[in-house]
Parts: sequence; structure tokens; C-alpha cells
Amino acid sequence: MGCHLSCAKGYANMAREAASIGANTFQFFTRNPRGGSAKPIDPSDIEGFYELAETAGIETILAHAPYTLNPAAAKDETRAFAIDTLADDLARMESTPGQLYNMHPGSHVGQGVDVGIEKIADAINVVLAPEHTTTLLLETMAGKGSEVGGRFEELAAIIERIELKDKVGVCLDTCHVWDGGYDIATSLDDVLEEFDRTIGLERLRAIHLNDSKNPLGARKDRHAAIGEGEIGAAALAAVTAHPALRALPFFLETPHERVSEYGDEIALIAEARQAYLV
Repeated sequence: MGCHLSCAKGYANMAREAASIGANTFQFFTRNPRGGSAKPIDPSDIEGFYELAETAGIETILAHAPYTLNPAAAKDETRAFAIDTLADDLARMESTPGQLYNMHPGSHVGQGVDVGIEKIADAINVVLAPEHTTTLLLETMAGKGSEVGGRFEELAAIIERIELKDKVGVCLDTCHVWDGGYDIATSLDDVLEEFDRTIGLERLRAIHLNDSKNPLGARKDRHAAIGEGEIGAAALAAVTAHPALRALPFFLETPHERVSEYGDEIALIAEARQAYLV
């Protein structure tokens, strides 16, 4: 389990920081979350990362695309920016081969869900290449506004249109699916069965573990610290212990100012999940 860390100080420092709080993975933005250019990759930093990662038991890391990317945009320049940034990010990810890259699918901005799905799939087909070792993940969304991906069927429709399907998976966000109407607190098995029927559990590659400030189905997307929201610590611990999920990497995106607070949450979840593993 890990959390979101700042990439400003480099890969090696992120690995060091993750290890300091008992994490065995971490997530990071490839660049400013609002967009912009990315720092050049430093080969010595990558070398230092691998040395620290081996010691800390870090095997999987998850990069997150900027929030501003919208491959479903109506404006050509907005869509072109998304495609260019995705292509650049995937090229940069090859500095750490075999890792994960997560993106919000996009918003159709009034064009309709079907148009959004087509545009997102087309953009992914443009940027994915056979030589890429990175797996691109589509994140489950809360369904607010014109977001695409608030229903499992929408993600399945995108994946169906992608040519290099073996390079695509899904990242399930617990806050988002809860806000989207999937009751993971009292009907986790049913939700996972629906995911399996619609998308396939084999495509589930990572989980954002977050509580929600909203009631089930609110479609608002407001993250809460573990145990301080409507889902609850016990239900989220059960998610981490579920036989279909327990081997996946989990990433906290909870609202904290200090990295040590993520360490406290990791310890809390680790203790609580034991009740579901006996």
C-alpha cells in the first residue's frame, strides 16, 4: 500500500519517503497536476530509485496524468494538448519499464457520452504503441457533470474500441465508485461481480483507496480520510482484504498535509484488514 507523493524531488526521494512511512508503493503526478511541462528524466535519479526500491520492496509504482487532460474535448486544441501530453508521458514512463500510468478518461462537455467514448478511445489508439511496456489505466469516475467513466459500461465501451487491449487496464477509486452509486460498503461482492461481467476483473490493476464525504450515489467526488467519511474504515479494510483484490497495489489519495499521516492510515488499514484475513 502507498500514497500520492510529490515528484518534484525525484524518483529516489519518493521511494525513500514511501519507505519511511511503511509503504511498498507510491503514486505521483508526471508533471504539475494542472498541466505544463515535465522535468527532464535524470538517469542517476532512476538508478537511485531502483536501489532504494529493492531495499524497500517497491515493485509497482503508479504515475497519474494531469487533471487537465481531456481527450474527449470538443475544442481541437484542448484535445491535441491531451494527446501530446499522454504521448510524452508514456515515452517518459519507459525510464521505469513495466509500470502503471493512470488517467481520468475525460468529459464529453455536452457532446454526449457516446461521442466522448469514441474520442477517448481514438486518443488512446493514437498514443499507445506496441513497444510500450507501461499499462495505461482508465480510472473509475464519480459521474459528476459530463464525466465519462462513472459507469462500468462506459469504461468497457472505451476498452472495446482500443486496438492494443493488452496495454490497458482499470484503476478503481473507492470514493468515485461509491459516489457513482456502487455500494462497496454493504454489497462489495455484488459490485465486483458486476465489474467482472462488464469489464473483467483481469483488467483491474490498481485501487485508489479513499473514503467519501458524500452519501452513496451523490456523484460529487469529495475524498475523505479513511474512517472519516460515509464508506467507513471497516468497509475499506474489507476492500483491501477481498480475495479478488488483496494482491493489487492500493494508493491513498486522502486529504492530508503531512506524509506521516498517510503512514498512520497505512497502519490503520493494515491492522483492520487482519479481521478479514483470518
